[in-house]
Amino acid sequence: MEKSKNKISFPATVLAPIVRFLRGEEKKLKTSRKELKNQDPFILGNRDSDNSVDADVAENVEHDRSYALRRQVNRSIVAIRKTLTRIKLGKYGICASCGKMIDTDRLAIRLTAEYCIDCEKQREKAKSK
Repeated sequence: MEKSKNKISFPATVLAPIVRFLRGEEKKLKTSRKELKNQDPFILGNRDSDNSVDADVAENVEHDRSYALRRQVNRSIVAIRKTLTRIKLGKYGICASCGKMIDTDRLAIRLTAEYCIDCEKQREKAKSK
């Protein structure tokens, strides 16, 4: 990593493959989101004409599953877009809360990490209260 004027930044040779990977993941997630939407019986109007309780329950379960998975996919897409923006702004690898460098081992495991481990723990603790 290069340091200049107390600013930490990764070299372009490190960031380029990360950007390519994240864009590829974003594309896959968008495809998954579209497929999940096509499976939702409430969105397409592909509801079963069988008016039995079992059919209604099955449709509701499939709708709930599809909705939950789409929400998770949407969160992942947002995280990727935020990460790509942080890279553009030269803030990738810098904790959004305390401004310290995020451990590279953490970034290797979770490319979209926005907070250092200490700040993430504080955030989780605050959420659980």
